[in-house]
Amino acid sequence: MKLLDGKKLSVEIKDEMAGEVSEIVKSGQRPPHLAAVLVGSNPASTFYVKSKVKNCKKIGFESTLIEKSADTSEAELLGIIDQLNQRDDIDGYIVQLPLPDHIDEERVNLAIDHRKDVDGFHPVNFGRMAQGMPAFLPATPYGILMMLERYDIDTTGKHCVVVGRSNIVGTPMSILMSRKNKPGNCTVTLTHSRTKDIGAELRRADIVIAAIGKPNFVTADMIKEGAVVIDVGINRVEDSSKKKGYRIVGDVDFDNVSPKCSYITPVPGGVGLMTVTALLKNTLHARNKSIYS
Repeated sequence: MKLLDGKKLSVEIKDEMAGEVSEIVKSGQRPPHLAAVLVGSNPASTFYVKSKVKNCKKIGFESTLIEKSADTSEAELLGIIDQLNQRDDIDGYIVQLPLPDHIDEERVNLAIDHRKDVDGFHPVNFGRMAQGMPAFLPATPYGILMMLERYDIDTTGKHCVVVGRSNIVGTPMSILMSRKNKPGNCTVTLTHSRTKDIGAELRRADIVIAAIGKPNFVTADMIKEGAVVIDVGINRVEDSSKKKGYRIVGDVDFDNVSPKCSYITPVPGGVGLMTVTALLKNTLHARNKSIYS
């Protein structure tokens, strides 16, 4: 069993980006600029956004953090988005989810200029991705693709089972793994909470991508020998032995599944770090206009 080390790989890719940014600045041009909009004070959202800002600084990006209170109106947020769409000095931006209940996330998503949609959630980017056209890919699936590529994992002709059908991870992941590409060229089964006997589907899988949001959902009896397992889950479970009273686990029962795998991602230290790296990569693409000229 080999670990797919997201921590090590993300550092490697960010170092490469830092070198590219340094060359951009040396040539007299401005560095990439990522903006983030945070509405409310959700602890997880605050942590993620500030982590992204911190990573920008490390690799030489400019960053702008716009923080608004939870009672910010939808109209005010849409006004902020319009301003970001028009600013030539900002290459890409994200509106951190989830948003307060009184704000329509779909309306917000549609308002974002798809050419600055470095989260890859806009229907234009999703549609272009589905048709195999250049697009900003959703950050988590993009991070997983980079991981598979960098570890030289052969996916051609393999059976990939995706667990979870969200628009952020599961559904785009199923499309990307089936595309005529490398990584890709898989036969894909997309499973979810209504799938009958998910275990039977998983036991046929050469590659498992678990993104269902249930701690330790994928167990050892569901995995065949030699499978590649990608765990997207980040779940808190109570643990009185920990200072914080909880520990973080994935959607995969790592301790019992890992001995059967050829490769597996740890949680934490796996896909989560690659998600941030992919977001930064999309921002660099936006700065270089390598997706939309």
